[in-house]
Amino acid sequence: MKYILDDNLLSSLSGVTDYLTTEISTSKQKKFSLVTFVDTPGLVDGDMKYPFDVNKSILWLGDLADLIFVFFDPIGQALCKRTLNLVEELNHKHADRIRFYLSKADEAGHESDRQRVMMQIVQELCKRPGLNRTGFDMPTIYVPNMNSKGSRCANQIEEVCKDIEKTINQTIQTTLNSLEKDCDQIAELVEDKLEKDSVTASVNLRAKFRGALFGFIGMLLPLILLATYLVSTKSEVVKVLGEDILATMSLYLGPLARAWQKVPAQYSQYVIIGIVGVALIMLLIAKFASSTKPTLSRKQKKSLLEVRDYVQNTVKSKKQKLYQEYLKQSVADHDL
Repeated sequence: MKYILDDNLLSSLSGVTDYLTTEISTSKQKKFSLVTFVDTPGLVDGDMKYPFDVNKSILWLGDLADLIFVFFDPIGQALCKRTLNLVEELNHKHADRIRFYLSKADEAGHESDRQRVMMQIVQELCKRPGLNRTGFDMPTIYVPNMNSKGSRCANQIEEVCKDIEKTINQTIQTTLNSLEKDCDQIAELVEDKLEKDSVTASVNLRAKFRGALFGFIGMLLPLILLATYLVSTKSEVVKVLGEDILATMSLYLGPLARAWQKVPAQYSQYVIIGIVGVALIMLLIAKFASSTKPTLSRKQKKSLLEVRDYVQNTVKSKKQKLYQEYLKQSVADHDL
């Protein structure tokens, strides 16, 4: 089996990196520079033990791959139980990514022999419910060489290359579309954050107003109590305030002063305590009512606006340019 996937580290799987080798090709033919092939070990039945968890490694790679190629060798036919179990599990999760091929088809003998091999492979696959699907296709492929020039076997390896190129184009387009979508999402998140901050600021303003109102009432009651007391005891304050001020206070606070005078002397202390208590309650209410939530500073707002403008005007506008650069990297110099 071979996988086509983006570069990923296998260090999370114990023992795999000790048996990992890499080869780099500088070719740009058929978008080769945009492809990473991972050739996994062949699986055999019996007591064969691998130095790492090969099943887990292949399944992990299958979750990351864009395409999963399953190559059936016409000689060994790769029909061992271990291989088919793994292919069935991969097909269950990634049926749209799996492609089946008869590799080394030019070594399968005559056309009748090749058809017999393919029928045997298909029969084994169809025995498994997870692999028995409609529209099953298994093209024949082989690498052309001097010995296969006279082979009458149809070589569909070009179809494989086209499938790879199609997947690359789709992946690039999906990635660039995601870039545009992510830019819009970032802008929406910034606007949403700024809008919430504006709402919070309005709530804080109303809270401060309520706190100031309750605080004013809490401070006003003791002052009214003091002024009323002064008015009700004219003989003691007239020398301090003067007759004109006392007359003015009597005009506005006269009713309260008369009400105060009607309070029996033995209850006046309780009335004072009650008024002072109400004032304290008002001040406590003012304290809690004026509590505010944290808001963004002017610097933070400016930073968010700069991020929004950057992703919308700079990053988002590079989508087409990046797409052209990807295409340029994927063609050979003589094709330019």
